[in-house]
Amino acid sequence: MATPSFAAGAYASIQGMGAGNLLRKPLTPTGTQTGATDFSALVGKALEATADAGRKADTQTASVAVGRADVVDVVTAVAESEAAIETLVAVRDRVIAAYEEIMRMPV
Repeated sequence: MATPSFAAGAYASIQGMGAGNLLRKPLTPTGTQTGATDFSALVGKALEATADAGRKADTQTASVAVGRADVVDVVTAVAESEAAIETLVAVRDRVIAAYEEIMRMPV
């Protein structure tokens, strides 16, 4: 179970990876509404940021294996990747819960 301090740390971590720019920069709207944000583009960018964090962790792990990197850098990259994945999973769970709630609504 995530604690508030863990969630705050994950949020700060994702901002440091560059995915925080998703919240600061408005996306180009593709919907019919003026000023609407494209949710699929937002999720796609978050997925890409998470994948980039995983690739960075893999690169750091390979570098430490050949002696070109410090173990601290590897641990940091893996922790950032883990936080990004846990944040993405939490968002996915909330979207699924919202969908299920909508499906339970009487028509």
